[in-house]
Amino acid sequence: MLTGARRAAYDRDGFIVVPDVFSADDVAELRRVTDEFVAASATVTANDSIYDLEDTHSADEPRVRRLKAPHAIHPVYMRASRYPKIVELLTDLWGSLRFDTGKLNMKSAGYGAPIEWHQDWAFYPHTNEDLAAVGIMIDDVDMKNGPMMVVPGSHKGPIHDHHGPDGRFCGAMDPENCDIDLSSALPCLGKAGSITIHHVRAVHGSATNFSGRPRRFLLYQYRAAEPGAAAGAVAGADAAAAGRISGFDLRKPASRRSPLFRDRWRGSPHRCRVAEDAGIRPRAMQLQPSREADPR
Repeated sequence: MLTGARRAAYDRDGFIVVPDVFSADDVAELRRVTDEFVAASATVTANDSIYDLEDTHSADEPRVRRLKAPHAIHPVYMRASRYPKIVELLTDLWGSLRFDTGKLNMKSAGYGAPIEWHQDWAFYPHTNEDLAAVGIMIDDVDMKNGPMMVVPGSHKGPIHDHHGPDGRFCGAMDPENCDIDLSSALPCLGKAGSITIHHVRAVHGSATNFSGRPRRFLLYQYRAAEPGAAAGAVAGADAAAAGRISGFDLRKPASRRSPLFRDRWRGSPHRCRVAEDAGIRPRAMQLQPSREADPR
């Protein structure tokens, strides 16, 4: 259940890390299925409805950046999205629960790409703020393998500009032109089986994985059953995720988002590039002491 200390931390900081949510057997099954998808990507030559590939991907060295909508492509991922402990934590937080969508960010050993600073709200504004993403750590996460970093308290601030210089939506903030101290970001660290919960308005991102270990992070988005998607964007993905669990409506809502650049653009002109030499990070990626998995 969501303890008083965890609720207070979430309200204050906009994120928490909860240890030991998934068992060792659960984690092993997620790793097995993920490895199978990476191996199968050897026959894939371009981004498609399942895969986002790294620029260095090849048949000899399959390199996957992301699995899209994993809950819609394998029952193991679907079960993880409905995991009882996650359902309990989020319903304690909101009182009702609805599933939105998900993705699996790979962050592979030695080359996993960074994720730019952003707020999830920019992709799918709703009529209130009872929305959050849950990140499932499939691998141990430490300072070297590209942890997610969150600016504490940023969920109480403004929605920042996520547009490029040409005025088009690019899904990332410009670290040089946003009124927020990105150097205060805290990395979310923990053992495999831990989860993170972060608020839809929290500013977050992650650095390149310079280690020899993967950092596979399974992300699912949820909301209270009441918030409606803001008007003016397109209907969302696969309704195969529809279902009702434990009396709470987890059916796929109409996800709303602004148009993105074509695939080859890969995000934004504001990429927080990390130096080639391990340990050298630009100003916006400097980190403060970590937020370890909270044992409470």
